[in-house]
Amino acid sequence: MAFQKLRRALRITPKAAPHETKSISLTDSEALSLFGAIPTSSGIAVSATSALRVPAVACAVGLISETMGSLPAKLHDGESKDILKDHPAHKLIHKEANPWTSAAQLREQLTLDALMHGAGHALVIRNADGTPLELHRLEHGRCQMVLEPDGEPYFLVNPEGQGQTRKSYKDILRVEAFGAASPISLGREAIGLAMQFESHMSGVFSNGGRPSGVIKAQKVLDVEAKKKLAESWFATHGGKSAGGTALLDEGMDYKQLSMTLADTQFAENRLEQIREIARAFRVPPTLLFELTRGTWSNTEQMMRQFLTLTLAPWIKSWEWGYARCLLTDQERDELSIAFDVESLLSADHAAKANAFSQYRAMGAVTANEVRKELNLPAIEGGNVLSNPYTTSASTPPPDNADDAPATPDNEDAA
Repeated sequence: MAFQKLRRALRITPKAAPHETKSISLTDSEALSLFGAIPTSSGIAVSATSALRVPAVACAVGLISETMGSLPAKLHDGESKDILKDHPAHKLIHKEANPWTSAAQLREQLTLDALMHGAGHALVIRNADGTPLELHRLEHGRCQMVLEPDGEPYFLVNPEGQGQTRKSYKDILRVEAFGAASPISLGREAIGLAMQFESHMSGVFSNGGRPSGVIKAQKVLDVEAKKKLAESWFATHGGKSAGGTALLDEGMDYKQLSMTLADTQFAENRLEQIREIARAFRVPPTLLFELTRGTWSNTEQMMRQFLTLTLAPWIKSWEWGYARCLLTDQERDELSIAFDVESLLSADHAAKANAFSQYRAMGAVTANEVRKELNLPAIEGGNVLSNPYTTSASTPPPDNADDAPATPDNEDAA
């Protein structure tokens, strides 16, 4: 370990091991991955851009990225839970990342980059003493993470396209998806099949929604005659002219091929692809407007699942990314960065308030402990375990009041 640190300090890079080179032609399927398009079993190459044309994918990507941008983030004191508005990190995570980008917009953009490409990056701009001043988003492909032999990461950044510069892991805010792989690439088979369904159904409905048919002739037609017959038929009965009356000559007969969507189960297959895409992004299907099994009760529960199963890993990634880049080692022990998720649990406010009320009544928690759970600062006198619903402000009489010696006033009263 000491040798590796010394080697980095002296800028000594180990000699790269010889590696095998392989030539790939532009016609190979492997070449598509170089351009972000990955072939699938359905024959459709899925890229981050083409996948967004699938409504379920666009809905899932927008739902996660926009929700992460809308959640307010704040810097708290670890003990008192006071909001540290004067700390330079609070401005970057709560108000604005730079003069032209709000903190919410940066979170939305970087989360979108992670969903589409596997990771999103932002460069930390500091002043001379190392205080963070701004966060600048780095476009996809402008930042590459490299691991040292001991596992410590560093980044090669090329913000202007004029050469790479090396940056410490503390100077790059990195937010990555599960396994540093985009859900679009992991779920490309389901997305490709959904795109294939859309393409096929578009072809089915392109000519007035009528399935194709066959024309029977009593005599054998040569190739040229068949070609002219097909061109004439499509010209008079295709597109906007579909559904008109057909006139056939020489004993010809038209027979329409019967095909119904129920027989081919296209509708159910399309719904199943929405569920598959929901699984790839770990989003409840009802939030993608697949309401086949949605009810009022389970929709509320799925909103809670969306927070605990979908957003929780993203929130943890953002909290750690902010702390790593914007706080010092000592500050990370004393301060905390937290997202306010109460707006996502509005349906559970009554249940949470009832639970806190019961805990306070039984003397299990103090008022300040409840306020700490709500990310609120402590109040004076809030560390008492007494029941606020039964405690009286008046002072009770002493137990031996009846045994007190007589006074002149008492004698007169007697």
